[in-house]
Amino acid sequence: MVESLKSWLCGAILLVAGLMQPAFGASPSFERAGFAVGLCGDGAAQSRVLDALIRSSGEVTAEDLAFAGILLGGLLERRLVCLGDTAVLLEKAGAPDGREVVSGGVRSTNGGRSPVLGLRQRGLVETALGISTLIAGETVELRRKGLAAVERRMAGVPDAVLVRAQDNESDAGLKTAIGVAAQGAALSSPDPARRLAAIQAVAEAPSGAAFSRLSALKSDPAYRADPAFRAALEAAIAKVERAVWIGNGLALLYNGLSFASILFMAAAGLAIIFGLMGVINLAQGEFIMVGAYAAYAVQEALRRFAPGFLDLYLLAAIPVAFLAAAMVGIVIEALILRHLYRRPLMSLLATWAVSLFLINFVRVVFGSQNLQFAMPSYVSGGVPLYADFIVTWNRLFAIAFAAITLVLTLLILKRSPLGLDIRAVTQNRDMAACLGIRTRRVDRLAFGFGSGLAGLAGVALCPIYSVNPGMGATFIVDSFMVVVLGGVGTVIGTLVAALGIGGANVLIEPFYGAVAAKVIVLVGIILFLQRRPEGLFAVRRRR
Repeated sequence: MVESLKSWLCGAILLVAGLMQPAFGASPSFERAGFAVGLCGDGAAQSRVLDALIRSSGEVTAEDLAFAGILLGGLLERRLVCLGDTAVLLEKAGAPDGREVVSGGVRSTNGGRSPVLGLRQRGLVETALGISTLIAGETVELRRKGLAAVERRMAGVPDAVLVRAQDNESDAGLKTAIGVAAQGAALSSPDPARRLAAIQAVAEAPSGAAFSRLSALKSDPAYRADPAFRAALEAAIAKVERAVWIGNGLALLYNGLSFASILFMAAAGLAIIFGLMGVINLAQGEFIMVGAYAAYAVQEALRRFAPGFLDLYLLAAIPVAFLAAAMVGIVIEALILRHLYRRPLMSLLATWAVSLFLINFVRVVFGSQNLQFAMPSYVSGGVPLYADFIVTWNRLFAIAFAAITLVLTLLILKRSPLGLDIRAVTQNRDMAACLGIRTRRVDRLAFGFGSGLAGLAGVALCPIYSVNPGMGATFIVDSFMVVVLGGVGTVIGTLVAALGIGGANVLIEPFYGAVAAKVIVLVGIILFLQRRPEGLFAVRRRR
């Protein structure tokens, strides 16, 4: 039943392509029956019809190219059988019957033969098939495969083909790729004027690939023989190299800013906890992990109960992640840390034990593999800004999220009753208690607030980094360096230190590697703290 349906559909396609050819306004330079007969001829006849199709492919209608592509695909797959003055297209190789390529009627293959291709003819078939797929392919993926086939045999492709394909292409990415291929073809043109124009066109769209293409022309004989060509090429290379250098610098700054944003959100809560309570919270990285897993839970809940809103899971996860991490922090403070405030070494060991417990608990419940997150549309892709510098939406989301978190944190600390209590207890705990502030309650809420901020960092990390039970260890050391450098208990100091450490890591890493970058940054912080132990910004305290 299925085979009959496929056979009927194949016949219908060929019937429309063959019998209704005039209705489509077929190109007078392409005659379908003659093309099929030519493919069934000897090597000379095959080369003649294939050369004619390739030369005229810039003007042949898309319907004719699609028809030619069907025959060429069947020829390569040995599904084209020649019977006298006609040809039959089989559904699969070796089938007893098929459809006539022009009339679409069913016909037996008895007495038929499959055309034989020589090496030259096979190359022409692959070129013609690539052209037909590039221009008449129904999907972007098919047209992308057609472009790849055309690029492999660019020397035999007319310029009009790439111009037509670029003009008709609706996908922006593929349109750009076709333009790049056209520029590459023009750079190899025997026409000197066209080559000079192509060099200028490539220089107007600088990128690392453009620099490589232009640099390869230095081995061209024209570079040594033609002074005008050499001068134009050297000027273009210098222009592209300068643009690429600027683009790479912008990319480093952008990546450093996004990394600093993550560091700030990871360290802001730690700065509040450490500054208020003097607790070295080694479980702060695991609160980041709790926030990321809360985001995953929101994603899966929306996937199951409201799949139409799945794209919004990242936004919906923000309050959930904050509350989940805050509740875990409050429970840990109430059960463990409130007994250890005067014992810093014990509190350090206790938070380390908590971090190990949380890591292994998540491993048991979710497994140790990386979680798979759906990428929402508003954090997917990016916009090319200059040369190879692309503003990616996921990093821009992290930067904007960190900025909003900073503003809200400052508002809470400066304008809310809880913030006033936190600042009072931070400056003088005993005097705050004498004035009626319940310091134990402030400690608990501040610990929950700092843990919630770490949970928000987990949400920001989802579109950028791998999420797994051990992800918190990646940020805990950097977070402590940010807190110590910025000044214990100050949010502004945390922000400045995060920008400095994040930027320094990203700037040093391309030259010396990730490990060396961290070592260099750590040595720099130690030397700075030797001169200024209180950090960049010191919180006023009264004792």
